[in-house]
Amino acid sequence: MTDAKKTAKLSFDGKEFDLPIFSPTEGPDVIDIRKLYADAGVFTYDPGFTSTASCDSTITYIDGDAGVLLHRGYPIDQLAAKSHYLEVCFLLLYGYLPKAEELETFESTITHHTMLHEQMQNFFRGFRRDAHPMATMVGVVGAMAAFYHDSTDITDPRQREIASHRLIAKVPTIAAWAYKYSIGQPFIYPHNDLDYAANFLHMCFAVPAEKYEVDPILARAMDRIFTLHADHEQNASTSTVRLASSSGANPFACIAAGIACLWGPAHGGANQACLEMLKEIGTVDRIPEFLARAKDKNDPFRLMGFGHRVYKNFDPRAKVMKQSADEVLDLLGVENNPVLQVAKELEKQALEDPYFTEKKLFPNVDFYSGIILEAMGFPTSMFTPIFALSRTVGWISQWKEMISDPQMKIGRPRQLYQGESQRDYVDVENR
Repeated sequence: MTDAKKTAKLSFDGKEFDLPIFSPTEGPDVIDIRKLYADAGVFTYDPGFTSTASCDSTITYIDGDAGVLLHRGYPIDQLAAKSHYLEVCFLLLYGYLPKAEELETFESTITHHTMLHEQMQNFFRGFRRDAHPMATMVGVVGAMAAFYHDSTDITDPRQREIASHRLIAKVPTIAAWAYKYSIGQPFIYPHNDLDYAANFLHMCFAVPAEKYEVDPILARAMDRIFTLHADHEQNASTSTVRLASSSGANPFACIAAGIACLWGPAHGGANQACLEMLKEIGTVDRIPEFLARAKDKNDPFRLMGFGHRVYKNFDPRAKVMKQSADEVLDLLGVENNPVLQVAKELEKQALEDPYFTEKKLFPNVDFYSGIILEAMGFPTSMFTPIFALSRTVGWISQWKEMISDPQMKIGRPRQLYQGESQRDYVDVENR
């Protein structure tokens, strides 16, 4: 962080205080309040920390008003169109696009880390047969610290590197096995001759009894889903990973904490909520009824998968995801799937309706990713695990950045206490 060149004045209790202002490379200026309590004896109040910068970072930048998402300065639409997931992983981890030989080495390292310790199968079998895949993932990822002792020392850069590679490589295997376990099918081991996305699809849909060929269009669509969800700045799950890591917790525990946070329906469950809405609509002829309900301020119904909390204009990821959705639906068709028929027609009618276009309520990445995953044959219970798989590299990149930050402190938010003032204990017979 560079020295502040500007200051803000705060008048409080008859005194004035100068607060340094830092200017980022992108985005609004930031007022430094670190010494405010020491100098003025007051805290700031910001529920949800939506107006507070908790760290400085060089990884991801979002401008929600302009519809901009940059990874290390590169626009997400360029990365999704021209790159692939493991190259984006390298970019997020190391800060630059790799040369050909660097990328080949990185891909080989990840590929040869995809196997799980054989004893980890016992963790899966300890869950109920109908356990939600996210519950399984939280438990198994956290348990990795019990198997990979040689990569839990966060003070050792080499161990941090190994842990990073292991997580990127093994979380797809964990997610696929969680899915297989939930449907009562045998675990499928990774194949080193497949790329990252194709390997995941193979582990999810192959069975020992017959050969399964991964369609390259589906593999490419899966890779784009991974890429478009790789990182998203200081969201709830990323902040959870950073808060957990600030205590010195091992990397596997920190990523498990991020997965647990992502499981919340307000965060990682958006594409699942979108599909559930499409199933609620049921048939194409009911779409006008639900569009009318979405416009009615007195109706609690909301059009899921349209608009975005951060992106006030359009979601820059949605255009690329729509292209993938169109390719997948052209390949697999929608004729026999009423959910996909409703999705296609809902998109068309909403984009033709001035109410939604004027309010910039365009289909977002969750709308299209849900359509793709539904068409591929994934149940909605797997949507959030796939999101967790995709986001693992972002969490790891943020974790690595925080560990190496000389300004790192254990997270300790303050509070506005509204409870009782001090009072004396009264013996039970006198109450």
